[in-house]
Amino acid sequence: MNYKVQLEMFEGPLDLLLYLIKREELDIYHIPIAMITEQYLEYIRVMRMLNLDVAGEFLVMAATLMHIKSQMLLPKEELKEEETENDPQAELIKQLIEYQKFKEIAEKLEDKQIKQEETFIRGKDETMELARKEGYLLEANLFDLLTAFSHVLETVSEEDFAEIAEEGITVNEKIREVLDLLRVKDSLNFTKLFVDLATKVEMIVTFLALMELIRLKEVKIRQAQRFGEIRVYKVEEKEEMRDHIPQYEAEV
Repeated sequence: MNYKVQLEMFEGPLDLLLYLIKREELDIYHIPIAMITEQYLEYIRVMRMLNLDVAGEFLVMAATLMHIKSQMLLPKEELKEEETENDPQAELIKQLIEYQKFKEIAEKLEDKQIKQEETFIRGKDETMELARKEGYLLEANLFDLLTAFSHVLETVSEEDFAEIAEEGITVNEKIREVLDLLRVKDSLNFTKLFVDLATKVEMIVTFLALMELIRLKEVKIRQAQRFGEIRVYKVEEKEEMRDHIPQYEAEV
């Protein structure tokens, strides 16, 4: 698989940890490290399967979590000796709490800016107006997408994974297919993108195409509630969009 999606516009490892903590409704001060580590590593596995360009900081955090997990398996005497030198779990919790505060402030400022733009800019964003009418007010993030996509992959058997690998499907072809779907409807459920796809390879290419459209700001993804169903919304008319969609000839 030669095509890569850059993750610069998406979140980092602390965002992923906060996402998992909120999704599982955990106490940030008492994180079940074994469970969180397992879920974190699963997200890394999915990212790599999709050939996403995983930043080194994600891998550093994975190593940190595994180290903390291994410490918890030590006899109490050895664990106490380790804790006198440093406590990586306490340090991680401190980082998460500080980062969570930063995120909350940033989100409030962003909400304020959006409201100001809606007040002073002529003509509201038609895409967001439709999202509001349909009740999809929350912006979904990378981890919401990965969660939803993991559920989609569960519907396909392992035997189907390489069924059309030699056939060759390009990201550019799938970008155009997604745009064609959004030409018929202004928005659609995330899972609808994969309904008629029989193999994992084709599903992966379709997901990469969606990621690229998000990066190019050609589509927006929204949820009615956090961790809920995802809908995809077009941003511009398709004919205008096609004029400046880059060509991705690499086959997957």
